[in-house]
Amino acid sequence: LRLIQTSTLRLESFLPGQIPEYAILSHTWTDGHEISYEEMESIVLNTSHSARNKFGYSKIVKTCEVARELGLDYIWVDTCCIKKSSSAELSEAINSMFQWYENAEVCIAYLADLPPTSNLENRMSRCKWFTRGWCLQELIAPRNVRFYNCRWIYIGAKVDSNLLSLVARISGIDERVLVDASSLTNISVAKKMSWAASRETTKPEDLAYCLMGIFDVNMPLLYGEGSKAFLRLQEEIIKRSNDLSIFAWG
Repeated sequence: LRLIQTSTLRLESFLPGQIPEYAILSHTWTDGHEISYEEMESIVLNTSHSARNKFGYSKIVKTCEVARELGLDYIWVDTCCIKKSSSAELSEAINSMFQWYENAEVCIAYLADLPPTSNLENRMSRCKWFTRGWCLQELIAPRNVRFYNCRWIYIGAKVDSNLLSLVARISGIDERVLVDASSLTNISVAKKMSWAASRETTKPEDLAYCLMGIFDVNMPLLYGEGSKAFLRLQEEIIKRSNDLSIFAWG
Protein backbone atom coordinates (compact mmCIF):
# COMPACT_ATOMS: atom_id res chain seq x y z
CA LEU A 1 0.00 0.00 0.00
CA ARG A 2 1.36 3.41 -0.99
CA LEU A 3 0.61 6.27 1.42
CA ILE A 4 1.38 10.00 1.68
CA GLN A 5 3.26 11.15 4.77
CA THR A 6 1.18 14.08 6.04
CA SER A 7 4.11 16.31 7.06
CA THR A 8 6.50 15.77 4.15
CA LEU A 9 3.92 14.85 1.45
CA ARG A 10 6.28 12.11 0.34
CA LEU A 11 4.89 8.84 -1.01
CA GLU A 12 5.92 5.80 1.03
CA SER A 13 5.20 2.12 0.32
CA PHE A 14 4.28 -0.45 2.96
CA LEU A 15 4.09 -4.24 2.89
CA PRO A 16 1.09 -6.08 4.40
CA GLY A 17 1.51 -6.30 8.15
CA GLN A 18 3.57 -3.10 8.24
CA ILE A 19 0.86 -0.62 7.23
CA PRO A 20 0.50 2.27 9.71
CA GLU A 21 -2.80 3.84 10.71
CA TYR A 22 -4.03 6.12 7.93
CA ALA A 23 -6.84 8.41 6.83
CA ILE A 24 -8.38 7.93 3.40
CA LEU A 25 -9.94 10.58 1.15
CA SER A 26 -13.30 10.24 -0.58
CA HIS A 27 -14.03 12.95 -3.13
CA THR A 28 -15.27 13.67 -6.64
CA TRP A 29 -12.72 14.22 -9.37
CA THR A 30 -12.35 17.42 -11.37
CA ASP A 31 -11.05 16.61 -14.86
CA GLY A 32 -7.61 18.03 -15.52
CA HIS A 33 -7.18 19.23 -11.94
CA GLU A 34 -6.24 16.06 -10.05
CA ILE A 35 -2.69 15.06 -9.12
CA SER A 36 -1.26 11.87 -10.64
CA TYR A 37 1.30 9.55 -9.06
CA GLU A 38 4.02 10.91 -11.35
CA GLU A 39 3.13 14.53 -10.50
CA MET A 40 3.11 13.78 -6.78
CA GLU A 41 6.61 12.31 -7.02
CA SER A 42 7.82 15.44 -8.84
CA ILE A 43 6.05 17.98 -6.62
CA VAL A 44 7.99 16.88 -3.55
CA LEU A 45 11.29 17.49 -5.36
CA ASN A 46 10.27 20.73 -7.08
CA THR A 47 8.68 23.46 -4.95
CA SER A 48 7.79 25.49 -8.06
CA HIS A 49 6.14 22.59 -9.92
CA SER A 50 3.11 23.81 -11.91
CA ALA A 51 0.97 20.96 -10.53
CA ARG A 52 1.02 22.73 -7.16
CA ASN A 53 -1.50 25.17 -8.68
CA LYS A 54 -4.05 22.43 -9.34
CA PHE A 55 -7.19 22.13 -7.21
CA GLY A 56 -6.27 18.50 -6.60
CA TYR A 57 -3.05 19.51 -4.88
CA SER A 58 -4.89 21.78 -2.46
CA LYS A 59 -7.21 18.85 -1.65
CA ILE A 60 -4.21 16.69 -0.78
CA VAL A 61 -2.70 19.42 1.41
CA LYS A 62 -6.00 19.98 3.25
CA THR A 63 -6.50 16.23 3.71
CA CYS A 64 -3.03 16.06 5.27
CA GLU A 65 -3.94 18.90 7.63
CA VAL A 66 -7.19 17.22 8.69
CA ALA A 67 -5.41 13.89 9.19
CA ARG A 68 -2.72 15.49 11.35
CA GLU A 69 -5.42 17.16 13.47
CA LEU A 70 -6.87 13.67 13.98
CA GLY A 71 -3.47 12.35 15.03
CA LEU A 72 -2.67 10.45 11.84
CA ASP A 73 0.65 10.59 9.98
CA TYR A 74 -0.47 9.05 6.70
CA ILE A 75 -3.23 9.44 4.13
CA TRP A 76 -4.33 7.56 1.01
CA VAL A 77 -5.65 9.45 -2.01
CA ASP A 78 -6.84 7.54 -5.08
CA THR A 79 -5.57 10.05 -7.64
CA CYS A 80 -1.89 9.82 -6.71
CA CYS A 81 -1.34 6.74 -4.54
CA ILE A 82 -1.96 4.38 -7.47
CA LYS A 83 0.48 4.23 -10.37
CA LYS A 84 -2.18 4.06 -13.06
CA SER A 85 0.37 3.60 -15.85
CA SER A 86 0.80 0.06 -14.49
CA SER A 87 -2.25 -2.00 -15.45
CA ALA A 88 -1.28 -4.69 -12.92
CA GLU A 89 -1.07 -2.18 -10.07
CA LEU A 90 -4.35 -0.54 -11.10
CA SER A 91 -6.14 -3.90 -11.20
CA GLU A 92 -4.78 -4.91 -7.79
CA ALA A 93 -5.75 -1.53 -6.34
CA ILE A 94 -9.33 -1.60 -7.60
CA ASN A 95 -9.79 -5.17 -6.37
CA SER A 96 -8.42 -4.12 -2.95
CA MET A 97 -10.11 -0.75 -2.63
CA PHE A 98 -13.09 -1.77 -0.49
CA GLN A 99 -10.68 -3.33 1.99
CA TRP A 100 -8.46 -0.23 1.99
CA TYR A 101 -11.42 1.99 2.84
CA GLU A 102 -12.63 -0.52 5.42
CA ASN A 103 -9.22 -0.61 7.13
CA ALA A 104 -8.75 3.17 7.29
CA GLU A 105 -8.94 4.80 10.71
CA VAL A 106 -11.10 7.51 9.19
CA CYS A 107 -12.53 8.38 5.79
CA ILE A 108 -12.48 12.09 5.02
CA ALA A 109 -15.42 12.77 2.70
CA TYR A 110 -14.90 16.13 1.00
CA LEU A 111 -18.07 17.57 -0.54
CA ALA A 112 -16.63 20.20 -2.88
CA ASP A 113 -20.04 21.57 -3.88
CA LEU A 114 -21.52 21.83 -0.38
CA PRO A 115 -21.48 25.46 0.79
CA PRO A 116 -21.68 26.51 4.43
CA THR A 117 -25.45 26.42 4.91
CA SER A 118 -28.17 26.30 7.51
CA ASN A 119 -30.27 24.14 5.16
CA LEU A 120 -27.99 21.09 5.26
CA GLU A 121 -30.61 18.53 4.22
CA ASN A 122 -31.54 20.36 1.02
CA ARG A 123 -27.99 21.21 -0.05
CA MET A 124 -26.38 17.91 0.92
CA SER A 125 -28.92 15.93 -1.11
CA ARG A 126 -27.76 17.81 -4.23
CA CYS A 127 -24.07 17.03 -3.78
CA LYS A 128 -22.34 15.32 -6.69
CA TRP A 129 -20.64 12.97 -4.22
CA PHE A 130 -23.93 11.09 -3.72
CA THR A 131 -24.27 10.48 -7.48
CA ARG A 132 -20.88 8.90 -8.19
CA GLY A 133 -20.41 5.14 -8.43
CA TRP A 134 -17.07 4.94 -6.65
CA CYS A 135 -18.34 6.95 -3.68
CA LEU A 136 -20.85 4.20 -2.85
CA GLN A 137 -18.31 1.79 -1.37
CA GLU A 138 -16.42 4.76 0.10
CA LEU A 139 -19.54 5.56 2.13
CA ILE A 140 -20.24 1.97 3.20
CA ALA A 141 -16.83 0.39 3.87
CA PRO A 142 -15.21 2.71 6.47
CA ARG A 143 -16.42 2.60 10.06
CA ASN A 144 -15.80 6.31 10.48
CA VAL A 145 -16.76 8.69 7.65
CA ARG A 146 -16.36 12.39 8.46
CA PHE A 147 -18.01 14.91 6.13
CA TYR A 148 -16.46 18.27 5.25
CA ASN A 149 -17.99 21.09 3.20
CA CYS A 150 -16.34 23.11 0.41
CA ARG A 151 -14.40 25.17 2.97
CA TRP A 152 -13.17 22.07 4.81
CA ILE A 153 -15.45 22.79 7.76
CA TYR A 154 -16.42 19.60 9.59
CA ILE A 155 -20.14 18.81 9.29
CA GLY A 156 -20.34 15.54 11.20
CA ALA A 157 -19.85 11.78 10.92
CA LYS A 158 -22.10 9.38 9.02
CA VAL A 159 -23.22 7.64 12.22
CA ASP A 160 -24.02 10.87 14.09
CA SER A 161 -27.68 10.98 15.10
CA ASN A 162 -28.28 14.15 13.07
CA LEU A 163 -26.67 12.74 9.91
CA LEU A 164 -27.39 9.00 9.86
CA SER A 165 -31.03 9.26 8.79
CA LEU A 166 -30.21 12.03 6.30
CA VAL A 167 -27.39 10.09 4.63
CA ALA A 168 -29.57 6.96 4.55
CA ARG A 169 -32.38 8.93 2.92
CA ILE A 170 -30.13 10.53 0.30
CA SER A 171 -28.23 7.34 -0.56
CA GLY A 172 -31.07 4.83 -0.16
CA ILE A 173 -28.74 2.66 1.95
CA ASP A 174 -30.12 0.96 5.07
CA GLU A 175 -28.98 2.63 8.30
CA ARG A 176 -27.70 -0.71 9.65
CA VAL A 177 -25.30 -0.97 6.69
CA LEU A 178 -24.05 2.57 7.23
CA VAL A 179 -23.36 1.74 10.87
CA ASP A 180 -21.79 -1.68 10.20
CA ALA A 181 -20.62 -2.79 6.74
CA SER A 182 -20.57 -6.44 7.85
CA SER A 183 -24.39 -6.38 7.66
CA LEU A 184 -24.02 -6.30 3.85
CA THR A 185 -24.19 -10.10 3.99
CA ASN A 186 -27.84 -9.82 5.07
CA ILE A 187 -28.85 -7.54 2.19
CA SER A 188 -30.25 -8.96 -1.06
CA VAL A 189 -28.36 -8.61 -4.33
CA ALA A 190 -31.23 -6.61 -5.83
CA LYS A 191 -31.20 -4.17 -2.92
CA LYS A 192 -27.45 -3.58 -3.27
CA MET A 193 -27.85 -3.08 -7.01
CA SER A 194 -30.58 -0.51 -6.35
CA TRP A 195 -28.13 1.64 -4.38
CA ALA A 196 -25.99 2.00 -7.51
CA ALA A 197 -28.83 2.34 -10.03
CA SER A 198 -28.84 6.14 -10.11
CA ARG A 199 -25.08 6.57 -9.75
CA GLU A 200 -22.69 7.35 -12.58
CA THR A 201 -19.09 6.64 -13.53
CA THR A 202 -16.95 8.28 -16.21
CA LYS A 203 -16.09 4.93 -17.81
CA PRO A 204 -18.93 2.41 -18.37
CA GLU A 205 -16.81 -0.48 -17.04
CA ASP A 206 -16.38 1.28 -13.71
CA LEU A 207 -20.08 0.91 -12.94
CA ALA A 208 -19.30 -2.80 -12.51
CA TYR A 209 -15.81 -2.46 -11.06
CA CYS A 210 -16.94 -0.06 -8.32
CA LEU A 211 -19.36 -2.72 -7.02
CA MET A 212 -16.89 -5.59 -6.66
CA GLY A 213 -16.15 -4.85 -3.02
CA ILE A 214 -19.80 -4.48 -2.07
CA PHE A 215 -20.49 -7.95 -3.50
CA ASP A 216 -17.19 -9.35 -2.20
CA VAL A 217 -16.02 -10.54 -5.62
CA ASN A 218 -12.77 -10.15 -7.53
CA MET A 219 -12.24 -10.07 -11.27
CA PRO A 220 -9.62 -8.75 -13.70
CA LEU A 221 -10.11 -5.31 -15.22
CA LEU A 222 -10.68 -5.15 -18.98
CA TYR A 223 -11.09 -1.49 -19.87
CA GLY A 224 -12.68 -1.28 -23.29
CA GLU A 225 -15.16 -4.11 -22.64
CA GLY A 226 -17.99 -1.65 -21.95
CA SER A 227 -21.25 -3.17 -20.68
CA LYS A 228 -19.73 -6.67 -20.73
CA ALA A 229 -18.10 -5.76 -17.41
CA PHE A 230 -21.52 -5.74 -15.75
CA LEU A 231 -22.32 -9.19 -17.17
CA ARG A 232 -19.02 -10.50 -15.79
CA LEU A 233 -19.87 -8.98 -12.42
CA GLN A 234 -23.24 -10.75 -12.42
CA GLU A 235 -21.55 -14.05 -13.29
CA GLU A 236 -19.14 -13.67 -10.37
CA ILE A 237 -22.00 -12.82 -8.00
CA ILE A 238 -23.96 -15.91 -9.13
CA LYS A 239 -20.91 -18.09 -8.39
CA ARG A 240 -20.93 -16.87 -4.79
CA SER A 241 -24.65 -16.56 -4.12
CA ASN A 242 -27.93 -18.39 -4.61
CA ASP A 243 -29.83 -15.10 -4.33
CA LEU A 244 -32.14 -15.10 -7.35
CA SER A 245 -32.95 -11.40 -6.95
CA ILE A 246 -29.92 -10.73 -9.17
CA PHE A 247 -32.03 -11.65 -12.21
CA ALA A 248 -34.09 -8.51 -11.66
CA TRP A 249 -31.07 -6.57 -13.02
CA GLY A 250 -30.16 -6.83 -16.68
